[in-house]
Amino acid sequence: MILATERPRLCRVPLAEALANHLERPLGRGHTPRDAFTGAAGGAACGDLIRISVSIDRDDPEGRIVDAGFDATGCGAATAAGSAAVGMLRGTPVLDAARISPDAIAATLGGLSAAKRHAAELAAAALHRAIGAAARARAQLGPCPQRTVVAMSGGVDSAVAALLLAQAGEDVVAVTVELWSDPENDAERSCCSAQAVGLARSVAHGLGLPHLSLDLRSEFSAGVVEPWLAEHADGLTPYPCIRCNGSVRLDAMLDLSTRLGAGTLATGHYARLHRDPEVAGPLLAIAVDESKDQSYALAGLGAESLSRMRFPLGALNKAQVRALAADAGLEVASKRDSQDLCFLAGTGRARFLERHGGVKARAGQIVDRDGAVLGTHSGHESFTVGQRHGLGIGGGPPLFVLGTDAQTNTVTAGPRQALLTGAIAIEAVTLARDGDCVDSVKVRSRGARVECLLSPVLGAGQHPRAIVELDTAIERTAPGQIACLYAGDVLVGHGRVARWSARPAAA
Repeated sequence: MILATERPRLCRVPLAEALANHLERPLGRGHTPRDAFTGAAGGAACGDLIRISVSIDRDDPEGRIVDAGFDATGCGAATAAGSAAVGMLRGTPVLDAARISPDAIAATLGGLSAAKRHAAELAAAALHRAIGAAARARAQLGPCPQRTVVAMSGGVDSAVAALLLAQAGEDVVAVTVELWSDPENDAERSCCSAQAVGLARSVAHGLGLPHLSLDLRSEFSAGVVEPWLAEHADGLTPYPCIRCNGSVRLDAMLDLSTRLGAGTLATGHYARLHRDPEVAGPLLAIAVDESKDQSYALAGLGAESLSRMRFPLGALNKAQVRALAADAGLEVASKRDSQDLCFLAGTGRARFLERHGGVKARAGQIVDRDGAVLGTHSGHESFTVGQRHGLGIGGGPPLFVLGTDAQTNTVTAGPRQALLTGAIAIEAVTLARDGDCVDSVKVRSRGARVECLLSPVLGAGQHPRAIVELDTAIERTAPGQIACLYAGDVLVGHGRVARWSARPAAA
């Protein structure tokens, strides 16, 4: 068994001898094991491509890798790295295989020059994709009460969550999901790109943790991006993180946690759990630092999922998290937070809609509340309620988007005062407790909570619609966004902001 911590012993093999052995007699080249799972890395951008295939013993309590093979194209170092990876994988328990790093592969080859280091990185990426797929489908590790899976995104928050649990003596396994791949994206700004996976793996291995990656690109496309595109075309402005966290990303990691024998899944979200005697399972509560609270993004999680979740950062603020990362020497200590939706990551919304949703520019009218034409636009999909910039109408007082109409491709604009509303209509309402406990609502991920009442009074369960009566008028948010309902600091329900009208603000 070869681990990243064994580099000094591995480095004793002379460079020329190690490379020659793997180049002249590559282990498992062209071999695909029975019932194999395959991971690949590289391709057209660099000219080198490595594929690694593994099969796992599902009856072994450690998930031992019983066979492995590889194929490679490009430089000789790619062949050598693939061969070295196969030798390290065969007979190795899956969580030990998850500790194999580019450094470990390079060390097996006697060390690699900077020019050849890329081959070890590709082999490690392919290896981790393969064992992640194998573990997700076939692993059945024995239960380990001390084991916790940590969702690592490549950012500072999830890294510190893993650090805290590891320092507490827990058996931590890091997992990162790859959700989206687009050459037009800024990979450094995405929390779910191949580059983010590699960074998370580097941080995990630096902490001495096993790391697995899950390729969820097809599930994410079908379950998040395609509905987002369809709803935009229909004139809505959806919040895709609810769908991603509630039914794609965290569900996959919870299932993997079970297969790895772990009892819980921890994330770097700023949120807390609340035990309510009136509810069978736990509920979400806002973080101690409400300015960083992410309960809004987690609103789609059900009680069954929450019962297995942990949020180590719920009692911390961002400055404390960065200080912990810096003290531990984590390379992500000063990494900036991701701001865009992960699949946009530097790509404009209009450009994304055109490339992935087939939404072409279509001339339409910008009108005022009386229907008078104020100007033209190139497609209603590029506008959302409350937007000011991009209307292209100069002169006069500032104008804001008051609404869009997908059927007529019309955008209605008006003064900011016209955005104010005293009530919010919501649909597809879910309540964990009776609605008479609701005392505040949040309608934007980075917005503030506003005191309110739910009308009519609804019982716990699912409801088609409701009205949220506000104590203070606020600016309307776009149909399709999420309204999170709170009782004190506890998230007790949510619904989707509806198109149908609610009571306007008093004049």
